[in-house]
Amino acid sequence: MLAKTNRLKKKKDFEAVFKKGKSFKNSFLVLKIAPNKLGISRFGLIVSQKVSKKAVVRNKVRRRLSEIIRKKMKEIKNGLDIALIVLPGLENKSFPETEEIIINFFKKTKII
Repeated sequence: MLAKTNRLKKKKDFEAVFKKGKSFKNSFLVLKIAPNKLGISRFGLIVSQKVSKKAVVRNKVRRRLSEIIRKKMKEIKNGLDIALIVLPGLENKSFPETEEIIINFFKKTKII
């Protein structure tokens, strides 16, 4: 699980990322990135019912993403607010496949 300091929680934080942030997309994820003045990077994970109607599946995807981000936190640039929106299809991938997709996407967007 991500540390509380590394999570986007408030609605106004998410709105700021969506309003001011740059957007990137691949086949399974949409990434919105906005700078912050905190000196740490914060993540918000959005897994909608379009991914799965079952909360168990959505939470599993959320936990996987959270763990991947937690493991890579030292490599991630500081001072960013990042919203990760999951698109349908990622729930069918295994953990190693998901990890590879996320890491490659982060490298492509120069977060790592």
